[in-house]
Amino acid sequence: MQARGPVGLGWECLHQGAGPSRAAGARFQIFPDGQYFHLRHRGVAQQSLTPHWGHRLRLKKDPKVQWFEQQTLRRRFKRSFAEPSDPWFSKQWYMVQPDLNILQVWSQGLTGQGVVVSILDDGIEKDHPDLWANYDPLASYDFNDYDPDPQPRYTPSDENRHGRRCAGEVAAIANNHFCGAGVAFNARVGGVRMLDGTITDVVEAQSLSLQPQHIHIYSASWGPEDDGRTVDGPGILTREAFRLGVTKGRGGLGTLFIWASGNGGLHYDNCNCDGYTNSIHTLSVGSTTKQGRVPWYSEACASKLTTTYSSGVVTDPQIVTTDLHHQCTDKHTGTSASAPLAAGMIALALEANPFLSWRDMQHLVVRASRPAQLQAEDWRVNGVGRRGAMGPVGAGMLCPPGK
Repeated sequence: MQARGPVGLGWECLHQGAGPSRAAGARFQIFPDGQYFHLRHRGVAQQSLTPHWGHRLRLKKDPKVQWFEQQTLRRRFKRSFAEPSDPWFSKQWYMVQPDLNILQVWSQGLTGQGVVVSILDDGIEKDHPDLWANYDPLASYDFNDYDPDPQPRYTPSDENRHGRRCAGEVAAIANNHFCGAGVAFNARVGGVRMLDGTITDVVEAQSLSLQPQHIHIYSASWGPEDDGRTVDGPGILTREAFRLGVTKGRGGLGTLFIWASGNGGLHYDNCNCDGYTNSIHTLSVGSTTKQGRVPWYSEACASKLTTTYSSGVVTDPQIVTTDLHHQCTDKHTGTSASAPLAAGMIALALEANPFLSWRDMQHLVVRASRPAQLQAEDWRVNGVGRRGAMGPVGAGMLCPPGK
């Protein structure tokens, strides 16, 4: 097979018999003690867009030449990792900072391939230009209207943009010259529309039980009101959905439930009083700012297993993701933004080792969370020698390991 490109860089020949002289063999021989030779003709252009037919015919007629091939230029590329070319990737400051370790994991070829994530929220635009190629209909459903289409309901205030933004953080398409890139940009992503209507124990349980053998990770950035007065949690059916998920989901390895820890810090809300983040079956995620500071909305609780980036005051850089009406935004914030980042990083870990159980992943997250970049005054060493903060920071910054 002849490669494209300029030709005339010489000839490779298989010469029958003794071949050229010993001196010529030493100079032109391709393999030691072989009969393949690389020959050049001084009267032929070094590079040309067309083959040299006259010389080809002469070689073809030579009874001592068993095979020949005119050499061509071949394009070869170093297989080093290149950052996504999406126009807003430069705004995704949390991707390039070493704390989350995302670029290093990408450089190992881990991009979420084969992992399915479902966003339990107010719906997603399945035809969004930065999502459509990764959209998974089997990981999607509308439990508000009971149909398979998770498309959000459009309003003048765009109040149903929450799920769309969370989905883009996980699996926005990379290198398509639009928006930015998701943490696990080759993962499959679905959406469950369940927050834009009557919310009952049945709706929550059904949402958390959708396709448990197909969906690996459920990401939820919602819960009871963060007003500092509410003590609430999952009902009987939802608790059963959690139990069935971790015991039977993913072929018995257990479904992974990623939960935002809450935004009630201003009201002294405590996520220990939130039965979703406080459940042993969920992996609760808090927030930190780019500077490693505790955001004003962060809640303190012992159930918070890890922390990822978000923003604090209005001047802080926020999270880049997809938005309603096929748009992009750089204004996503709160623990609602932190949980999908963690879901994406956990998808990378699952690609590296799909046999991790739900408890394995909880242990892995705690062990991979580092306190180094977080500013807190109450770091303590617990009984197993791990550093943790009693306040709103939690166990540390999530930093997924490599393979």
